[in-house]
Amino acid sequence: MTDPLRLATRGSPLALAQTAAVIVRLADAGVAAMPIVVETEGDRRGDVALAELAGRGVFTKEVQAAVLDGRADVAVHSAKDLPALTPDGLVLAAVPERVDAADALVGASLAILAPGATVATGAPRRRALLLAARPDLHVVGLRGAIATRLAALETKGIDAVVVAVAALERLGLVDRIAERLDPARFVPQVGQGAIALECAAGAAVLEQLSAIDDAAARMAVTAERAFLVELGVGCDVPGGAYASWSEGTASVHGVLMTEDGAVVVRGREVDADPERAGRALAARLREALGHEVAAR
Repeated sequence: MTDPLRLATRGSPLALAQTAAVIVRLADAGVAAMPIVVETEGDRRGDVALAELAGRGVFTKEVQAAVLDGRADVAVHSAKDLPALTPDGLVLAAVPERVDAADALVGASLAILAPGATVATGAPRRRALLLAARPDLHVVGLRGAIATRLAALETKGIDAVVVAVAALERLGLVDRIAERLDPARFVPQVGQGAIALECAAGAAVLEQLSAIDDAAARMAVTAERAFLVELGVGCDVPGGAYASWSEGTASVHGVLMTEDGAVVVRGREVDADPERAGRALAARLREALGHEVAAR
């Protein structure tokens, strides 16, 4: 009997729920697996705003290192946490079937929130989109586990928080959703709702992971990550991309904004090559945002 695959993962309740879902999928494919919990910089530095940590892989580096140094066979990530570039020695081995990529408001819907209401989020993208939709809102920073963020509704005088629908689904908290925000308007973060599995390049485990790879999810995430790559590792402009894959074609929706949400540019690109679609859309929106900001 072969040893179970060792799946490196963060130790947050959401990360463990994601890893448990992967273990179930692998078991259905006849592959045994077990979690290996790794603490990341992002977990240790919960008091630092996400904007200051963006692009540094603070939720992924230590998990990836566990595979590179042999402590684990597979790295399990929220695809939205992955930096634009994959480290040398690793490959994106599988993307299981994706769940809902949308964001949600917990506490109150946009239409119900009173003028000047306080909404919390740690993500610059969400902040900019909220302000674009409702410039009157008071948007404050908030980080931490899902339970911590939801508790802020009771303890910190916050009227609503923005959370990924996928996170609420995986934690059995969908009943807390006040409004699912339409991803066509409230464009999600790249990779949101998807789980990404990395392993060492050329590893035998690649074949085992292929059993739970979902082609449509992989192509969509590929297009979205190409959007991120084209923007550049150091880009701190709030933005998002959401792709679908059907009948051999990628369709990618994207948005780029100023931090205050005062300038928002949107677009869509369709191409048989998902990487080309993502890159082309990012380049077009970047140019459009520059022109719009310059014209203010």
